[in-house]
Amino acid sequence: MDPLTEKQIRGSFVNCSKGEAARMRLPADFGELPWEDLDFLGWRDPGAPLRAYLVVPAAAPGGAPAGIALRVPERSRTSAVQSSLCRICLTGHAASGVTLFSAPRAGAAGRGGNTVGLYVCADLGCPLYVRGKRQPALRSARYEESLTVEERIDRMRDNLSAFVANVLQPSGT
Repeated sequence: MDPLTEKQIRGSFVNCSKGEAARMRLPADFGELPWEDLDFLGWRDPGAPLRAYLVVPAAAPGGAPAGIALRVPERSRTSAVQSSLCRICLTGHAASGVTLFSAPRAGAAGRGGNTVGLYVCADLGCPLYVRGKRQPALRSARYEESLTVEERIDRMRDNLSAFVANVLQPSGT
């Protein structure tokens, strides 16, 4: 992923107001991000733990980055679940390592309360997990795959693209 400026990031959001985008906090390590290892920028708001954000390069119409505001439910799933699988990168985690993120749809559908949800790595570190640069806390949850790293990256990008397309879909049909 090519590095983005703060202005590019704030201007990319498709499912929140300009005021909300202006008030969001960027990642604490914004100046040291490993852009070369990122396929998207994802972070939890350090000042509002129930908010998170994704910025996906070339995902909006015209090839511009698409920023998506996410929400985390106030209550987590029951602790009976031992492990979970991220639906973007397919990394296995302890139950607390995967979180349900919901995103209002872009446009009128989102303003009307229509949302899309997906279970994703709680730290939004999918690109780093796929590349082996970060390990899940539950090491036994990592499944042995015959896919190469490049094939896993392609699969992750496809899964992310499907989620973004769902958020951008105007009517939810």
